[in-house]
Amino acid sequence: MPETAAFGTWKSPITVEMLVSGAVGISEVVPAADAVWWAESRPDEGGRTAIMRWGHDQIIEVTPADANVRTTVHEYGGGAWWVDDEVLYYVDYSDQRLRRLLVGESPILLSPEAPVNGARRYADFRCTANKHWLIAVGESHGDGLAEPENYIEAIATDGSMRTQVLCRGNDFYGSPRVSPDGSQLAWVQWRHPNMPWDDTELMVADLDSSTELASLSNERFVAGGEGVAIVQPEWSPNNHLHYLSDCADTWQLYRQGQDAPLHRVEGEIGYPPWVFGLSRYAFKSNGDIVAARFDKGVEFLDGYPAYSAFNAIRTHGDKVAFAAFAWDAEVAIVYDGAVVRAPRQLNLHSALMMKAESLRFPTSNNEVAYALFYEPANPDYSAPENEKPPLIVLAHGGPTSAARSQLSLARQFWTSRGFAVVDVNYRGSSGFGRRYRKKLDGQWGIADVDDCVAVANYLVERGDVDAKRLIIRGGSAGGFTVLSALAFHQVFTAGANMYGVADLETLAGDTHKFESRYLDNLIGPFPKDKAIYDARSPIKHLDGFSVPMIVLQGSEDAIVPPNQSRMIVDALDKRGVPVAYIEYEGEQHGFRKASTIKHALTAELSFYGKVFDFQPADDVADIEIRNLPV
Repeated sequence: MPETAAFGTWKSPITVEMLVSGAVGISEVVPAADAVWWAESRPDEGGRTAIMRWGHDQIIEVTPADANVRTTVHEYGGGAWWVDDEVLYYVDYSDQRLRRLLVGESPILLSPEAPVNGARRYADFRCTANKHWLIAVGESHGDGLAEPENYIEAIATDGSMRTQVLCRGNDFYGSPRVSPDGSQLAWVQWRHPNMPWDDTELMVADLDSSTELASLSNERFVAGGEGVAIVQPEWSPNNHLHYLSDCADTWQLYRQGQDAPLHRVEGEIGYPPWVFGLSRYAFKSNGDIVAARFDKGVEFLDGYPAYSAFNAIRTHGDKVAFAAFAWDAEVAIVYDGAVVRAPRQLNLHSALMMKAESLRFPTSNNEVAYALFYEPANPDYSAPENEKPPLIVLAHGGPTSAARSQLSLARQFWTSRGFAVVDVNYRGSSGFGRRYRKKLDGQWGIADVDDCVAVANYLVERGDVDAKRLIIRGGSAGGFTVLSALAFHQVFTAGANMYGVADLETLAGDTHKFESRYLDNLIGPFPKDKAIYDARSPIKHLDGFSVPMIVLQGSEDAIVPPNQSRMIVDALDKRGVPVAYIEYEGEQHGFRKASTIKHALTAELSFYGKVFDFQPADDVADIEIRNLPV
C-alpha cells in the first residue's frame, strides 16, 4: 500500500546522483557506411564532450581522453565536429583549433595558432569533394575589432595550416554545404538585428577547391529575405539544393527553383538554430526524404512510433541514423533501424515516467498558448485527502526555444517528490510556426509572462494544484520571465531564477555578438526605446517583488553575465525580500559539472522546503535564505 505523505516530502528513487552519474547528452549523430558516430557530453567528467563510434557491434571513444570537443562560435557553439570517409575533424575547447584524426592515431592540427588563445574559432564544417579543404564558419576575436567577425573560411586538411576566407561582409553565416559533385557551395547569411530564425538569405556560389587554392565565384541569391527564415540547406544525392523555409508560416521543405513545398508535413520540420549542426531532415540515396516534425508540442518521425523526440536526422546511402528519445526512456542512437547505443538502464517504475498531458489554454488578448503538464507521480506514495500539490511552472530559455516531448529526469526529479510540473510553450516558442514564434516580438516580458500566469490559473481553476504554492522556474531568457512574473504579477508564491536577465539595458550593452541586437525585435531598438527597456526591466520595479526567490548563476557566464544576478539579489536583499543566491565558480551559461548540477537541485529543493514549511526526504544542501521570516 502506498504511504500517505504530504506533497514535496515523498522519497524518490530519482536521486541527484542518478541525474549525473552515467548520464550523457547526445547532440549530434553522423552515420557512415558500416558505422555511426556521435558526440557524448558527460556531466560526471565536468561536461567534457567526447566523440564515440559504433561499428561491428563495438562502441569506442575515438577522441583522446583529454579532448573536449566543443566550439564557442556564437558562444553557444554546436557543429564542433564532422566525419568524412572515416576521418574525424573536430574543434577542441582548450584552444578552439581544428584537428584531423584517424581512429587509433594521434590528432593533427589543421588551423594555425591564434595570437590570443581561442581568438580564432570554427564551426559547422564540411569537406570539399576532393578532401583538400574543410569549409567552415569562422569567427575572429580581438585585433581591434568592435565585435567579433564572422565569415566562411577554407582550411587545408593536409596540416599545412593554410586558410582562405571565401566569403565575408555579413554579420553572420551558417550551414556551409558543399554539393555532392563539389562544384557549388550553399550557405545561409543574415545581418543585425536579425537572429537566424528571423530574416535570413540562402546563397549559392561556384566553388573551386584545387589543391593549392579554394575560392568562390558567381555568388547568387536563392531564397529568403525580409519576413522569411531559411534553415538547414542540404544537397540531395542528385545535386539539387533543398532548404527549410517558413515563408508560408511553418518550416517546410523546399527545393531550389520551386515555389511549393517539396515535402509538406502537419506541423513543422525546422527548429531555430541556436547552435550549429542541427539536422531535422535528410535524403536516402534514392531521394526519399526522412524528416522529423513538431506538431502541437509533440515530435514525430514516420516509422518510429516508439519515440517522442528526435535529434540529428542523418543518412548514409539508405541507412538512417538519429538520436531518439521517449516519454519513458533517455536518449538512444538508432542506426539502420536498430538501436546501437541503448538508453541508460534506469530501473524505475513506469509510473514515475508518465507521458505529459498536452494543454491548449486561453491567455491574454483572447489568444491561446500551449503546455505539457505532468502530475505528481510516485507509486510508493499518496497525498493526504484534500491536499493539492505545489506547481512548478517551467519557462524555457531562448525565448525562442520549446518544451520537448521526452523524458527528463531533471523534471521527474520534481514530480516524483510530489510536485506538479507544467512546461510552457508560451507565445514565441518554436514548433508552432512563424506567426506564433513572432508573437513575442515587442512583447517579451509580457506575452511569455501572461502565458505562464494563465497556465497556473488554468490549473488552479481546474482543481489540479494548490493556489498557495505556485512556483515559477526558468533559466536564461526563462529567468527573465521568472523575474518579470514576480515583479509584475501577484500570482506566484516563489521563484527560481537561473542566470536570468534582470536589467535589459545592461544586457543590451554587455552580451555577446550573436544576441547583441536580439532585443531590437523582442523589445525595441536601443537607445531609441530606452523607456520600454526601463518599463520591462525587473530591476527597475523592485516594489513588485514580495515572494521568496532563489537565484543560481555561473561565474564565467558570457551570455548573461553574473552582474545580472548579483544586482537583483543585492537589491532585493536591501529591501528585505527573502532571497537566496549561489554562484558556481567556473560554470558558464548552463551548468555542465556534475557537482554543480547536484548541488543546485538539492539547494532548490531545500529552498522550497523552507519556504513552504515541509521537510524533504532527501539530504539537501544547507542554504541561507536572507530575510526569510522565522
